Amino acid sequence: MNKTAPLLVLALLSISSFNSQAAVTANVAASSNYYWRGVTQTDDGAAVSGGLDYSNESGFYAGTWMSNVDFGDQTSYELDIYGGFSGETQGLGYDVGYIYYAYPDAEGDSDFGEIYGSLSWQWLSVKASYMTHAQNDASAEEDMLYLELNASFNVFNDSELALHIARSSGDTVMEWTGEDDSYMDYGVSLSKAGFTLGLVKTDLDSQDGVKAFVQYSVDFDL
Repeated sequence: MNKTAPLLVLALLSISSFNSQAAVTANVAASSNYYWRGVTQTDDGAAVSGGLDYSNESGFYAGTWMSNVDFGDQTSYELDIYGGFSGETQGLGYDVGYIYYAYPDAEGDSDFGEIYGSLSWQWLSVKASYMTHAQNDASAEEDMLYLELNASFNVFNDSELALHIARSSGDTVMEWTGEDDSYMDYGVSLSKAGFTLGLVKTDLDSQDGVKAFVQYSVDFDL
């Protein structure tokens, strides 16, 4: 997996050079914490992340994203690789794709993959993600479903208020959390000019209480 990101970068840049309707963008961010489905991935420490995305007029897109993580072992970073198709028909947006979560320096095989699909209308979106496979150390059962409902509104002076509620379920959830085979997570955030202030919460006993984070991100065209 270590060689995948550089190869993908070269592929995206090569494709964009031959397609005038294609776009390649990059993003970098710094955050006080990295939460994934309501659970910290950095042991409540800061995170620095970055990604590269390719898209064209057909609706096809592909990209990669990386962040530091801290699981209490030697694993130091996460590398995601994804691709899919998105578009809009009669005011209804759609997005279907696949994402591979890799942890190249993990002690064991912790990688896993998911397929996902979402529908959006105006300010509301629904999304489902389902684990398709996992390495032995990630899950013996390879069973996890994530359902989420998101809403976003323009408020104040060009600020965005985002609301989130979701449910994780499956044997993998119990294996990872050591608690029930399902839990809820909630979030609210306010973003403007690259800055985001957010609150997250789950109903897991080990993640009790509301957690706050602040993030600054920058996107730019290549």
